[in-house]
Amino acid sequence: MDVLTMKYYHFKDNNGTREDLEIPSDLLSRAEEARQELIEKAAEYDDTLMEKFFEAGSLTEDEIRKGLSVGISKGEAYPVFCVSAKKDIGVKRLLEFTRRVAPVPTNKEDGAPSIFIYKNAVEPHLGEVSYFKVMSGTVTPGIDLEDPTTGGKDRLSTIYAVAGQKREPVDQIHAGDFGCAVKLKNSRANTTLSLPGSGINYDRIEFPASKYECAIKAKVVQDEQKLGDALKKISSQDPTVVVDYNKELRQTILKGNGEQHINIVKWRLVNEFGVDVELFAPKVPYRETITKVATAQYRHKKQSGGAGQFGEVHLLVCPAEGELNTKFKIDGKDTQLNVKTQDITDLEWGGKLEFYNCVVGGAIDLVFMPAILKGIKEKMSEGPLTGSYARDIRVFVYDGKMHPVDSKEIAFIIAGRNAFKEAFRNAGPKILEPIYNVTVMTPPEYQGAVMSDLQNRRGVLGDMDTDKGFAVLKARVPQAELYRYSTSLSSLTAGSASFEKEFADYQPVPGDVQAKLLAEYAAAEAAED
Repeated sequence: MDVLTMKYYHFKDNNGTREDLEIPSDLLSRAEEARQELIEKAAEYDDTLMEKFFEAGSLTEDEIRKGLSVGISKGEAYPVFCVSAKKDIGVKRLLEFTRRVAPVPTNKEDGAPSIFIYKNAVEPHLGEVSYFKVMSGTVTPGIDLEDPTTGGKDRLSTIYAVAGQKREPVDQIHAGDFGCAVKLKNSRANTTLSLPGSGINYDRIEFPASKYECAIKAKVVQDEQKLGDALKKISSQDPTVVVDYNKELRQTILKGNGEQHINIVKWRLVNEFGVDVELFAPKVPYRETITKVATAQYRHKKQSGGAGQFGEVHLLVCPAEGELNTKFKIDGKDTQLNVKTQDITDLEWGGKLEFYNCVVGGAIDLVFMPAILKGIKEKMSEGPLTGSYARDIRVFVYDGKMHPVDSKEIAFIIAGRNAFKEAFRNAGPKILEPIYNVTVMTPPEYQGAVMSDLQNRRGVLGDMDTDKGFAVLKARVPQAELYRYSTSLSSLTAGSASFEKEFADYQPVPGDVQAKLLAEYAAAEAAED
């Protein structure tokens, strides 16, 4: 039902054939009410039309179009059309509106040539094709343009006019028209190319944050390189496809706008690139920390005929929180530790390590402290509990032993690593999980179901609000519970809800979850052995 033309469009099949009918009587009153709202809006954008509206109480169809055109030019009017590209429903009507109402770019034809590349594609027999819109001036074959952001230059040797799958070489393309060029070396989608020195640079498209992510791997190990090359090509063609290799998790993570989007990528990998792949839940980047004070000592001794290895380290660990405390009970005795040297490290994976040398009497030479610290960092990078990064720990090295001949760096690396591992396990270790702030916008009728689902995902509900007729729900939800959430939310709300998520912080997992994670890690370790 079109309230501008006051026609009822009926599509009988899937080839775009349209019947223009009169609006049914049972819908006529709603259509007239909506049309009156449209007239009032169109009048708001133009003073002349506003006067006409006050005098006559209405506007003609052409006057409505004029008002909408002004509103669109001002960035104040956003017409909405119901369209199905797959079934070719409503597409022609959208094109008709664009031709008759959308602002024309003819006033930019005399400006400096500039284009905006909105898409890249790799096509058989052509290679990489860059699709663009001419934003100003006239583009001709052989013109040299540059990316004003990077300074990269490209020559448009041959330019083509584009109509669907058809491409025709042309001598010029004017402002407002679309075209394509092949094998541009320095330009990608979402970039401006303009005449050097013109200063023209258009805003980049801001794509929505990914709503769905999964891990991906080739079913055949030998296809991993082929998979990487294919994903690189696909992501260059579709900027909403994000591919990231996570060094910590040792997984390739594929991100997109939803599960259907990712399934399309999978289809392309199989059918266009010949790579069979597996999609599965990504690992969660857990962290490990401690909650208590514990001590441990470890002696590394190795003798095999020649020069040996010897190093012994006594250390204490505690949570890195609050003010520095150096008074502890060690071996049943109250002990005051005196800090000689210290090293505070902000860890690349978050949190910190505080390292204090409190050795007295020369039990361990100062030269071996970096080796002990190195051993501790090595163990923190693989986590004593589950192999996850450890964080927010204070370590006090308070005693140890050396050998005048056999003590060397490697011995104290090993001693420091193993002493830390033992102390960590005795210090009330906890697994931390990443928590995300989740904001859901849902129609009010689904609010209860969405809230219940968030709670089932161990989410903690926060503020609730309303915005433009939608219920806005906020919650803190563990990352482990958000896999396939976009799909579940769509199913729960008939596709009418949306959500955003943002990393918040790390929090300890519940006891039952920790027990399960430890069991899974032990089983995986046993399987590898």
